[in-house]
Amino acid sequence: MNSRDKSTGETLGSVSESTVADVDAAVGRAAAAQPAWAEPPYTERAAALRTAAARLEAKAAEVRDLIVRETGCIPGKADYEIGAAIGELHAAAALAARPVGEVLPSNHAGRFSLAERLPLGVVAAITPWNFPLVLGMRVVAPALALGNTVVLKPSPETPLSGGSLFADLFDGDVLQIVQGGPEVGERLVTHPETAMVHFTGSTTVGRAIAAQAGGLLKKVSLELGGNNALVVLDDADLEQAAMIGAWSSFHYQGQTCITAGRHIVQAGIAEAYIAELTRRAAAVKVGDPFTEAVGLGPMINERQFTRAADMLSEAVAAGATVLTGGPGELPFFRPAVVTSVDEGMRLWREEIFAPVAPVLVVADEEEAIRVVNDTEYGLVNSVATADLRRGLSVARRLRGGMVHVNDATPQDEAGVPFGGIGQSGLGGRSGGDDNLEEFTTRRWLTTTDLPVHYPY
Repeated sequence: MNSRDKSTGETLGSVSESTVADVDAAVGRAAAAQPAWAEPPYTERAAALRTAAARLEAKAAEVRDLIVRETGCIPGKADYEIGAAIGELHAAAALAARPVGEVLPSNHAGRFSLAERLPLGVVAAITPWNFPLVLGMRVVAPALALGNTVVLKPSPETPLSGGSLFADLFDGDVLQIVQGGPEVGERLVTHPETAMVHFTGSTTVGRAIAAQAGGLLKKVSLELGGNNALVVLDDADLEQAAMIGAWSSFHYQGQTCITAGRHIVQAGIAEAYIAELTRRAAAVKVGDPFTEAVGLGPMINERQFTRAADMLSEAVAAGATVLTGGPGELPFFRPAVVTSVDEGMRLWREEIFAPVAPVLVVADEEEAIRVVNDTEYGLVNSVATADLRRGLSVARRLRGGMVHVNDATPQDEAGVPFGGIGQSGLGGRSGGDDNLEEFTTRRWLTTTDLPVHYPY
């Protein structure tokens, strides 16, 4: 299975595609290694995570080039991803030292009652292509810190930065890498020795995984798609709002779950906002990020390019207007601003995953809130306003797992509760103390130092 440069198609390297038997063997090795990994003092796990961080930092320049070419991103995105992955490793090293027990009151004399946290066992991690390093590390690092072992399956689009790279950072059998497509993923989900499945990717695939895992009564955590909204209120700073809007929709070709796919703008500022957003979109240079100084690189593959182009064409046929941008020469897609959209268009209802900013003009706050919440998704929304009280009032009424006032929708930090509701996620949250809930189970333990008496 080859990895390729997304701009040129050049082969970057190859990996062996795993068979079902390979998955079974990898899970078996991880299961065998887990008790010995969880048993020693936490300091040993923390040290392994810090060592992985040092190894990644030492090869940052090499990894940067790999991420740029394998994902089609600009160098700044690759730098962010490396830094964020290192941050995840250090945060997980600290997580390993967190208390894992709680003394409980008891109404039985002489009974010591304790709620303790135990590792789940083997965690199956199925990760996407858009941020392969950091989204993989967001599962691998805390799961390992808390005494689990992990079997990681990256996207076939990024087998190196999402898979092989991880093998260079960790020693032993505690992290296993398998490569391949749906058959490999399905075996990970259904394998009797994977205690938990953590999947980041599309809602469609997430539903299938939830159905499989549910039938097996297996813990599952799903971080799925989003159709996120940026609300621009009529008192917003125009330059700031347009900059936030451009970054929210166009960063990394719009290919993230936290991209803004809907711009909801109050009528009083709409004309000026659309003009400034269009100016910013038209100024973005698109090209090969490995050889040129560009703002956007290629789409990840032809299927993604074609889907976005089709959605745009459908919207235009239904009355929408493209003010700038759209599909260029494959695989490059210019950032687009689209007006005269309506709420029934597929471009408005579905996650676009391309650098497209559809704009809908609304009369007031109440209409804006209704439009934001009229979606099956619930990941992240943002509000732009000069009045913080007003922004917070609107933000608290928006449906979603995350909301930002006067900032872009794409935000993530190692210590925050990241995740969505509805069709955007199932399970808990990633980040900080929420990782304790994700990657451990609680057990009630008692000891009694007095004789006990029962009827028989």
